Amino acid sequence: MKKILIVGATSSIASNCARLWAASEDVHFILVGRDKNKLRKVSDDLVTRNNNCKAELHVLDFMDASSIMKLSKNIQETYVLDILFIAHGLLPNQGACQSDPGMAFNALMINGVSPCIFVEAFINKMIDNNHGSICVLGSVAGDRGRKSNYIYGSAKKMIEVYLDGLSHRIANTKIKVTIVKPGPTSTPMTEALKKEGASLASVSHVSRDIVKAIKNGKRVVYTPIKWSLIMIIVRNIPNWLFKKINI
Repeated sequence: MKKILIVGATSSIASNCARLWAASEDVHFILVGRDKNKLRKVSDDLVTRNNNCKAELHVLDFMDASSIMKLSKNIQETYVLDILFIAHGLLPNQGACQSDPGMAFNALMINGVSPCIFVEAFINKMIDNNHGSICVLGSVAGDRGRKSNYIYGSAKKMIEVYLDGLSHRIANTKIKVTIVKPGPTSTPMTEALKKEGASLASVSHVSRDIVKAIKNGKRVVYTPIKWSLIMIIVRNIPNWLFKKINI
């Protein structure tokens, strides 16, 4: 039975990915989150959809490195992971971060440092096993700093640089590493964007792209795919012009 560990398992994208996996095969899910009741709902939903699936729950402080390391040790003494999916995070208010360094610190930690530490906690054993796929949610916001979200964007850029280095480190192994860069997606995290009338991708579309990318061992995936072209344009706008654009 495939072993899939999902960090941030109660997020809309993560739970939808789990449903897709449960629909296609029998899976032993290891669901990690901060709210036991929400985790239980995700677990119950998965087992209802596929009675052959199993789910175990772990409540964790995502900012506590020692707890992350303990979780990794306990899990990897018992299981050989097939997929490690890191999907937690939050979308901070840029203006609030600019006026509150503490809020900026927390946003950088939860969106950037924490995902990297989770991967680092599991990678050594995965290298020993020479097996598994790692997927981390990045964002198109990490492709170029913009005044509207550079705190969030810089955290996501951290993930990209970290995974680049990790991919270099494990180049001679069978482990696959994927970074997913969704555009704005219709989740509870983007409620403010919805109210502003922003065009948002569906969770189902993004989730399908993620599951497919992990299966195919794709290194970088933009979802929806149009964001690949959009971000090529954004990255190549000259600085003198970029500074005049209100984005």
